[in-house]
Amino acid sequence: MAKYESVAVFSVKEGEEKAKALVEKFRALIEANRTDAAEEWVDEWGVRRLAYPINYETDGYYVLYTFEANVDFPAELDRVYDITDGVLRWLTTARPE
Repeated sequence: MAKYESVAVFSVKEGEEKAKALVEKFRALIEANRTDAAEEWVDEWGVRRLAYPINYETDGYYVLYTFEANVDFPAELDRVYDITDGVLRWLTTARPE
């Protein structure tokens, strides 16, 4: 088990409710791939202005996920981010011990 952080920016073009549904989707994905002893923490930063427009959008819904998982899981998480509509950007990194 290793510790990870993942920051995601979701589109708010279709409303904040759609972004919150994506937050729950990824929370459930992370929870399904962790062991019982692993911690999970989700910090919703809410709607913030983007540094530059992405797909003609100037605002995004920011979320920070902190979790423990097997070393194979971050690649799967990135794959799901990539194929999910409404995800503007993401970054998953290993946390120092």
